[in-house]
Amino acid sequence: MAGKILVSTAYLPPVEYFSLISRAEEVLIEREENYLKQSFRNRCYILSSHGPQLLSVPVYLGSQHKTQLKDIRIDYSKRWQQVHLGAMTASYSASPYFQFYFEDIEKVISKKTIFLIDLNTELTQTILNMLKMKIRLRFTSQFESPAESENDFRYRISPKKESGFRVKEYLQVFNNGDGFIHGLSIIDLIFNTGPEAVEFL
Repeated sequence: MAGKILVSTAYLPPVEYFSLISRAEEVLIEREENYLKQSFRNRCYILSSHGPQLLSVPVYLGSQHKTQLKDIRIDYSKRWQQVHLGAMTASYSASPYFQFYFEDIEKVISKKTIFLIDLNTELTQTILNMLKMKIRLRFTSQFESPAESENDFRYRISPKKESGFRVKEYLQVFNNGDGFIHGLSIIDLIFNTGPEAVEFL
């Protein structure tokens, strides 16, 4: 895919998100939209011994019905950092490349980043560095309504619906004979395949 793509911000996004980025010449991240609940903007799925596990970053939504995404603040009254890092360790410490990549992710999550979009952007850039993908991330300056454009993916990648995207299968640590699990965070791919991860995008 050549040219520019428009995507939402996302917390440790699914493999599909990075597959799209890897094929783009320019990546524009939406920051002017109203915050969308129950989306990948503040959540991801990892693979635990009991199957897919949801990790969600708690946020303050304020008293307003609609809050712009760029103003969404992270709620640190909950111990979400410890929960997420503990869950990742429990799920992936036995994976081949966990020890090589976890520390960089841990450093970002352990910070007291104020805004969700800043946390997501730093994590996304960290993942791009791991994948050795030199792609510049830019942000929207105004909101445009969803278009029928083939390059607008802001609302197409969602935990609520199947996108039809299928990852090239790789060995997953907690695959209990139920078949390959799709829709997981990029960290599942990286911890399991390491330097070869980019070949699965």
